Amino acid sequence: MIKVGIVGGTGYTGVELLRLLIQHPEVEIQTITSRTEAGISVSEMFPSLRGRVDLKFSKPDSSSLNQCDAVFFATPHGVAMSQAKELLASGVKILDLAADFRLKDIAEFQKWYGMPHACPEVLAEAVYGLPEINRSEIATARVVGLAGCYPTSVQLGLAPLLSQKSTSGKALIDTNHLIADSKSGTSGAGRKAEIGTLLAEASDNFKAYSVKGHRHLPEIIQGLKAIAGHEQIGLTFVPHLTPMIRGIHSTLYARLTDEGREIDYQRLFEDFYRKESFVDVMPSGSHPETRSVRGSNGLRIAVHRPGNGDTLVILVVEDNLVKGASGQGVQCMNIMFGLPETMGLTQIALLP
Repeated sequence: MIKVGIVGGTGYTGVELLRLLIQHPEVEIQTITSRTEAGISVSEMFPSLRGRVDLKFSKPDSSSLNQCDAVFFATPHGVAMSQAKELLASGVKILDLAADFRLKDIAEFQKWYGMPHACPEVLAEAVYGLPEINRSEIATARVVGLAGCYPTSVQLGLAPLLSQKSTSGKALIDTNHLIADSKSGTSGAGRKAEIGTLLAEASDNFKAYSVKGHRHLPEIIQGLKAIAGHEQIGLTFVPHLTPMIRGIHSTLYARLTDEGREIDYQRLFEDFYRKESFVDVMPSGSHPETRSVRGSNGLRIAVHRPGNGDTLVILVVEDNLVKGASGQGVQCMNIMFGLPETMGLTQIALLP
């Protein structure tokens, strides 16, 4: 059994980790920490877990994290890097749902997250947690910085186009003019109380935000450059807040090059993801809905080429709390411990 600890178990990604891990046949949850809720039983805070989790929240400094095999950080940015060295010295593997180990450029991290990096040497060895792209690296990693919710949808939506070349060896799309028009439910903002995510503010409303620059932008560009194998990536990324709780819908636009006009893109995507358990390339002409993946670790993609013109439109949906966060974390944990990748993640999406 894998002994697991969760740091910051009171947020949405924390309770989602609990929901998934208590159903995992090879996991034993050892400890769940919270500075503000220490001493309170998990089931008191989350009645959905009554009879399933018989633990109380503990303070991080009094917990037995260093006796775990793996520790998940479902915490604000900056927490995981403050504890990483001590846990690694005890042989613990780390999976961080925040941004501490995503961006390889320390200056970029400081620019977007407003804090110095506490352990650049650990960052140097960390692996980016996007299994469909970095599976072999994750398998041998001690530290995984899990991909963000928006970045997961954008990178997996564009990966087949960036990783493939024409028969002449040239790019299929113009990588300097990519567009990601993404929408997220309010749970993506976390469980903290903020005016913008109050029911009276978010319901019956729809708006863009962070158009000048969202902190997921450098992460997405870093990932797209790695997939494409070159530095020429130009991306316009505009996130939106939608009046729903869960879900991300990313509409991606890519302009075809002359060399890319004769490709069967439906087949390209199907072949690229044929062996992936959690990526569903839908039939030609489909329009995936966020509710079709709600509560599951699945991600659905549909490929469109309106009027058979020079623009591809890629539709991607995922649950931001599962494939966009906690489910992806469990998927990475399975890979790190040599378990079947789907173990504990076969939940079917909830309808209606």
